[in-house]
Amino acid sequence: MSPRPVHLIVGAGTALAAVLSLTACTAKSGAEGDDGAVSVIAKDGSCEVSKKEFPAGHVKLSVENQGAKVTEVYILHPDDRIVTERENIGPGTKATITAEVKAGEYEIACKPGMKGDGIRQKVTVTGGAAAARRSPEMDAAVAGYRQYVQAQADETLPRVKVFTDAVRAGDVEAAKKAYAGSRIGWERTEPVAESFGDIDPKVDVREDGLEEGQDPAKDWTGWHRLEKALWQDKKIGDREKELADLLDKDLADWVKRVGKADITPTSMANGAKELLDEVATGKVTGEEERYSHTDLVDFQANVEGAEKSFELLKPVASKNDPTLVAELDKQFAALNTLLDKYRTDKSSYVFASYDKVGKDERKELSDGVNALAEPLSKLAAAVVK
Repeated sequence: MSPRPVHLIVGAGTALAAVLSLTACTAKSGAEGDDGAVSVIAKDGSCEVSKKEFPAGHVKLSVENQGAKVTEVYILHPDDRIVTERENIGPGTKATITAEVKAGEYEIACKPGMKGDGIRQKVTVTGGAAAARRSPEMDAAVAGYRQYVQAQADETLPRVKVFTDAVRAGDVEAAKKAYAGSRIGWERTEPVAESFGDIDPKVDVREDGLEEGQDPAKDWTGWHRLEKALWQDKKIGDREKELADLLDKDLADWVKRVGKADITPTSMANGAKELLDEVATGKVTGEEERYSHTDLVDFQANVEGAEKSFELLKPVASKNDPTLVAELDKQFAALNTLLDKYRTDKSSYVFASYDKVGKDERKELSDGVNALAEPLSKLAAAVVK
């Protein structure tokens, strides 16, 4: 994961009252765009929103970063649950997201440097509470994805227990062997897992993702804290055994919540794009699994999760944008073929250690991710055409 990644999961009971765009444009600060879009100007010291009230429904966010720092832009519930976001928006670059938002009170937040609580503006989304009208194909996609996410969560707990049992037993080598496999279900479904806001920082944050004022000795928990103990420190102490218990507890909480997650066709599409962003910012760079070098396992799981969303949404997207679907089929196949080069056992989920992957090979992987990410960013819009 990136230092504090967040992903799109939005409410399912949505009034489809209007199509709206939040646009961070350079032309006019606080003015609507030519297409009736609402402008959000994301800078290093401000987050300017042209409208503080807009109708519920399908919401198109078209964001431009005018600051000097990489930023993120969110729509948040008052309790900080994530409605929608896009991370890693570079200086001078744009990003577009299409989502569903119910009527209610929210905040739009810009996070320069992708740290902290962000610069926030309160907004009101108006409209009725009638359920969104969806096609049978959309309903089937949501139902299929909900089943998939729950299955991945359910299968994760026993895999994690193998890992945490080894930690509690003080068996470094057994814990190392179980580590990467324990993360597969989480990595496949991160958009749902991270939508809850509080679970991800407990189980999947890296040391450099801790917030200012947090003490790594006290506040750093989860997989990556144990990863460091196993590969860098090469020892398991009482603190690591406590962290194993805590990881079991936090992930059990995640499994209980998964069935209650708000899932929509657009959240599935945007979540797929966010999984590719996870690959681009953490796995390809080698930052995610910096001690174990098991990045390619996470990489494959992220791609599989994104592809599952795409396959479920394909019946809808094929009707609305067959050219886009054909391109996504092509790019998913190409990236999977590229990843297969690094499997050390073609019949299993075992990959080469990422520290053995050279600079040119990493560039090739990065290019493959980017080639898929660009058309994947258009999937949500294709779903709601």
